[in-house]
Amino acid sequence: MRYTDLIFDLYGTLVDIHTDENNEVWEKTALYFCYHGVNYSGRELEADYKSVVSARESVLGQGYEMYPDIPFDGVLADLFRAKGLTDRADELGLNAAHVFRIASTEYIRLYDGALDALSVLRQHGFRLWLLSNAQRAFTAYELRVLGLDKQFDGIYLSSDYTCRKPDPRFFHALLEDRNLTPSACLMIGNDRSTDIAGAKACGLATLYMHTNLTPSDQPPAEASRHPSVYSGRHLEYEGWNWGELAHLLCHL
Repeated sequence: MRYTDLIFDLYGTLVDIHTDENNEVWEKTALYFCYHGVNYSGRELEADYKSVVSARESVLGQGYEMYPDIPFDGVLADLFRAKGLTDRADELGLNAAHVFRIASTEYIRLYDGALDALSVLRQHGFRLWLLSNAQRAFTAYELRVLGLDKQFDGIYLSSDYTCRKPDPRFFHALLEDRNLTPSACLMIGNDRSTDIAGAKACGLATLYMHTNLTPSDQPPAEASRHPSVYSGRHLEYEGWNWGELAHLLCHL
């Protein structure tokens, strides 16, 4: 077996999702604050949220893609604390984050065959890891809903760390924690600028998936790099047919 470890992105790779963080979502989240005696309009809440995030980012002094994925629930908890609700701020912040996510989610679902593919790949002998630019306040629960919470040997979410893809430090958090050999790892993701660029910088092989959630400015997969015809370390695949992909990965 050419690779021992497969590292997966989540949204746009295994999971199809559509969210819209519009004014109505902020209004509904502000209503949750009002339930607990903190009077906010949606616009006021959004403005205060952005102010706290900006303050945290300025302290870090990093470029945009090097910012940590600042915990959304932590920022909301800070807003509760600022209004005097210190004892239950963490709980209220997490609950408010759930309100926001549920209100903003139009749909969330696995790509067809994704769950079965993970099972097939594990049976083939691969170790499976999740490395996602994601908020634990949202993603830990969504993994459970989708049946993915028990499918990986380890789950790494950027909001738990001080960096996110493509920052090599986030990749090394997994590689060093699990003592993985980069040359034996294949990173699978749908974003060239984060998943693929970051993995290449760390010496990982890559599989770029051009899916419906790939940023629109990124080109389709190159047919010449399809896993069925290309033997190099940087593969490309058009679409999200996990039934076919699992078969191809087992025969690399």
